[in-house]
Amino acid sequence: MTVFTLWFEDLPVLALVAAVAGLGWGFVSDRIAARWPAHDDGSIRRMDWRTILVTVAGGLSFAATVARFGGNAAELLVIGVYVVALVLLFATDLDQRLLPDVITLPLVVLALAAFATGSGPFVHTPEDLAWAAAAAVLVPLGLFLLAIPFGAGAIGQGDLKLLVSVGLLAGAANLFYALVSGALLAGVVVAVLVVSRRISLKSFVPYGPFLIAGTLWAILVLQQP
Repeated sequence: MTVFTLWFEDLPVLALVAAVAGLGWGFVSDRIAARWPAHDDGSIRRMDWRTILVTVAGGLSFAATVARFGGNAAELLVIGVYVVALVLLFATDLDQRLLPDVITLPLVVLALAAFATGSGPFVHTPEDLAWAAAAAVLVPLGLFLLAIPFGAGAIGQGDLKLLVSVGLLAGAANLFYALVSGALLAGVVVAVLVVSRRISLKSFVPYGPFLIAGTLWAILVLQQP
């Protein structure tokens, strides 16, 4: 029996362990976001519904990462690092409507390094990279241009930078799936909040958390032919 066989047979247990670790990281991410980047008034947000949401997202994401990529150590490392960053970004955008450059820009480097070392699970050939690079440039640029008529803040710069890494790491198809699923989720959530009168049609709702949720679904759950 090989080491790989033993590892594969233990995946359900490892996924459970990962879920526990993810719950911990989700909670820590929420507490980081409550403090960093520093709030203008110097306040530290108390635990609330965002704490629960980020904690659950961390647990589910870590478990799904191990369940899908646990059989390949290199892919597990790349996607694991990416998911760790996405959970933290999820927390900061929920708290401050901010996706910090110090997290989003290194993810672009991670995506390029994954291709260069052959450790990425989605982009393998030069042709894949060409399509991924085109999507990573054209999609954010297109969204930026479409948002201009709606004024500053219609789409966050952090969202656009995150899209670059999603395209390069996950490929053109997964970038599309992440965008569409994120938009659909946003539509459903906003509709529920409007109907329940928690927000109005004029309220600003950040797209970043929905984009991150769509990305996690595309790379961890969606099975492509």
